[in-house]
Amino acid sequence: MKKIKHENTEREAKPKRSGSMATAAAKSTPAKRRRRIDDGKQIALIDGLPDHISELCLSLVRRPSLLAAVCTRWRRLIYSPEFPPFSSLYALFVASSSAPAPGFRRANSAIRFMCFDPVSSKWDPLPPPPPELPLNRIIYRHPSYISFNLPIQCVSAAGKLVIIAGSNQELSPAISHPLIFDPISSTWTSGPPVGSPRRWCATGACGGVIYIASGMSSQFSPTVAKSIEKLDLTDHNGGNWEKLREMRDLRFSREDIEAVGWRRKLLMVNVKGDAVKEGVVYDVVNDDWEAMPEEMVAGWRGPVAAMEEETLYSVDEKKGTVRVYDEEKREWRDVTVVEGGEKLLKGAQQVTAVAGKLCVVTVGGRIVMVDVMAEPARIWTVEKPQELEPVSVYVLPRMSRPDFS
Repeated sequence: MKKIKHENTEREAKPKRSGSMATAAAKSTPAKRRRRIDDGKQIALIDGLPDHISELCLSLVRRPSLLAAVCTRWRRLIYSPEFPPFSSLYALFVASSSAPAPGFRRANSAIRFMCFDPVSSKWDPLPPPPPELPLNRIIYRHPSYISFNLPIQCVSAAGKLVIIAGSNQELSPAISHPLIFDPISSTWTSGPPVGSPRRWCATGACGGVIYIASGMSSQFSPTVAKSIEKLDLTDHNGGNWEKLREMRDLRFSREDIEAVGWRRKLLMVNVKGDAVKEGVVYDVVNDDWEAMPEEMVAGWRGPVAAMEEETLYSVDEKKGTVRVYDEEKREWRDVTVVEGGEKLLKGAQQVTAVAGKLCVVTVGGRIVMVDVMAEPARIWTVEKPQELEPVSVYVLPRMSRPDFS
């Protein structure tokens, strides 16, 4: 790019007295002329190139933070629809709270969603949904429970964040329609009604399709506890929830369980944490259920996620160790992490896996990143907003910011 010289000579700065106003404007400093052009948003992205060619060139830069450091125009570009959206971290938060004093009940905490911008290293709140979308009905804590948090079923699929289920103040299903957030347009929409609204269910995604299985409605129902439904978010013509082959037993409605999408299958276990558990596998192609191999269940000692729906990683809730599943050998093997890394990962509650990295939420309220492509795996924490406690994290395209300046 050419370097523009600043030539502020007395002759250029002062027009002749006999000249007209137009002559005076023509002889104003180059700096002033550029400022007027910039204020009118006419300055080129790259000097000498049409903007559409410049956008193609700049889109090849893999680190948007480098572009943001150059100039305001480039910072505006990386948040515009013309620039390929870079990945950002999204999180479901609740207000932090300590144990209630004796004789008092815990107050419910309103949930909120925020996005961590890797360019500015700041947390930004998501736009609030329209009043007709009842996000505020979903609760995380209930005064009737001392040490139990109510599950909130939320997944990411097809580049969108989808809230599928949760409980309300009356301990009934809080929503009957999924609430869908599109980061590119920064808008909330309501999906089609679920055939059987529920809570305490298994939810997951595979190939842009979201699934909801088991759970219970206001009261326990064997029909709901064995049912599974799917919604295809890649169907741009819109669609409805489709009922699938029911589960073989009722033992998957005890607590919130993530259905992990892996190689055109959904993997589910019936208990969280390091407890003895059973596992099932749903074949999304053949609409059929089968038992999970014992060797796979054995390594399910904490949250599990599939990198690009191909490689399974688990984080041991008690030990903080990271494991990867070898399908050919049917065994879990340890991933070597930097010294002291396991300590940060103890108490892992939820994990997501994208682009060679794991993002883990721990019971202590930490958000921990693990680069499993490095040897040993690098580990660092993401500073969370003050007075907020993370519940779950997701990786999605950055939000559009047309008003960025």
